[in-house]
Amino acid sequence: MTAVELKNVNYKYPLADEYALRDVSFRFVEGRFYGLIGENGGGKTTLCNLIRGLVPHFYHGELEGEARVFGMDIKEHNAEELAVRIGYVFQNPFNQMSGIKSTVFEEVAMGLENLGVEKEEIIRKVEEVCHFLGIEELMEKNPNELSGGQRQRVAFASIIVMDNEMLVIDEPTSQLDPQGTENVFEIIRNLKEAGKTIILVEHKIDMIAEYCDEIIVMKEGKIVCSGETQDILSRMELLKYDAQIPEAAIWGHEMAAEGMPLSRIPITTEQAVQYAVERRQTDGN
Repeated sequence: MTAVELKNVNYKYPLADEYALRDVSFRFVEGRFYGLIGENGGGKTTLCNLIRGLVPHFYHGELEGEARVFGMDIKEHNAEELAVRIGYVFQNPFNQMSGIKSTVFEEVAMGLENLGVEKEEIIRKVEEVCHFLGIEELMEKNPNELSGGQRQRVAFASIIVMDNEMLVIDEPTSQLDPQGTENVFEIIRNLKEAGKTIILVEHKIDMIAEYCDEIIVMKEGKIVCSGETQDILSRMELLKYDAQIPEAAIWGHEMAAEGMPLSRIPITTEQAVQYAVERRQTDGN
């Protein structure tokens, strides 16, 4: 089933001279995990804002082409309607906090309260999600006194508790250390296994390589290439689009240039080890 379908979409922010999105066409399928990569200012966040309904309903501006989310024209949706079906995790967890709740429990529960969910059901869901994310010890703490990593997990909790069909996640690890990054991607992996449709903007390309089903590469507001993760992230041509490729893929190309090609270009460390062992065994024979 199609979750989002874009056809020849162009978008320009108010007062801007240049288009932030240019002739964008793509179909997002339900249950798939998409990695959105490319240069800074290339249109990734704007694309997320479009899917989430913030474009055009909050940012306004000029929107051309066809953008359908869950079968309905985005111009007929509004951001409030879409919030029930699409969870949006911001790049900065400090922006995700409401600033009006005195405990993490209340912060996580706020969305359910706004939907009029029964009190007992709210308590059950919030406790369940906090246990899932391992933040039970934070439930009675003030969210405004948490560290960046703790806030990011609370931000995820406030979205996951809504049980949205789709998640749009914009650079969730930009302020996190390696351990915090691992924790966030473990959360995302669990959401993927639960069958959620996920669109992730992330610069940590090795994590993208390990988790995503498909890759979309953007430059100057356009989708310049897209496809299965293994295929796209093994291409050196991504560098000309100011997109990164995994260290394992660079090493694979270097091996080929030295006359020692592997069976295929690896995109993860695990693959690099596997293909190197296979080559050694082949040479030994």
